[in-house]
Amino acid sequence: MPELPDVTVYVERVAERVVGETLTRVRLASPFLLRSVDPPLADVAGKRVVAMERLGKRIVFVLEDDLFLVLHLMVAGRLKWMAEAGAKIPGKVGLAAFDFTSGTLLLREASSKKRASLHVVRGRAALAEHGRGGLEPMTATKKQFAEVVKRENHTLKRTLTDPRLFSGIGNAYSDEILHRAKLSPVSLSQKLTDEAIGRLYEATRSLLGEWTERLRAESAKKFPENVTAFRPEFAVHGKYRQPCPVCGKPVQRIRYAENETNYCAVCQTGGKLLADRALSRLLHGDWPRSLDEMDERKELARAQMKDDAGD
Repeated sequence: MPELPDVTVYVERVAERVVGETLTRVRLASPFLLRSVDPPLADVAGKRVVAMERLGKRIVFVLEDDLFLVLHLMVAGRLKWMAEAGAKIPGKVGLAAFDFTSGTLLLREASSKKRASLHVVRGRAALAEHGRGGLEPMTATKKQFAEVVKRENHTLKRTLTDPRLFSGIGNAYSDEILHRAKLSPVSLSQKLTDEAIGRLYEATRSLLGEWTERLRAESAKKFPENVTAFRPEFAVHGKYRQPCPVCGKPVQRIRYAENETNYCAVCQTGGKLLADRALSRLLHGDWPRSLDEMDERKELARAQMKDDAGD
């Protein structure tokens, strides 16, 4: 799912192309994309784009006459800019086309589960209802950040990714933030020391800022199309079994539902392996408690294999 750095750059690059232009029409290839009925979608046709904004992970088109289009890309939604007006919507993955006097913005979703959504709202009060209330990490003071961290007692992974607590942070960047802060994803937020919260605050702001600047640089001369949650420059996210760039030990993971948390046991958990639910249920008491124990078991397994081959 595009997160704060990705959505920020999307908003900036779309703004360069459409602010001051007229939205001539919105073409829907999937009726399920539109999740609102009042005001009707037809009301936005012919309206000038006043500004582009980010609302959490949502992209907001600010139109004249106090109208707003609120686009949530969800997991697999992506945007593509076409310089020609009336560009064709891709057959299998295309959801919609936003036609402007300057070109066409295509919305695609390469997933069988169509989760992207579009709302038309009138007035700032109605727009605010689409916000989840999370603190903006890039403008928050350390005191504000600490208050939000300790507001509820959750794991740090859940705390960072809860849109009611923090705005724009999802699965990928939360892994990277926690690795940089040298904190376990399952540490409880209300048990953090002031020093640990300070590390988390600095890591959050520095990492999100660095990635926003990196993505800005990548898209300086072209529209951002390679938006992904799995980047080769990441330290741990999506890097299961690959070496941690800090200590060289293999990156570990916790799998749950459709997501997974990646972390380094040496850098973040003092060498302790966090229990993967699926494997823990399967292995029960055989689940290794540390990297050292896991390495010992591997050595024993190799030795056993050699003995068996000798027999």
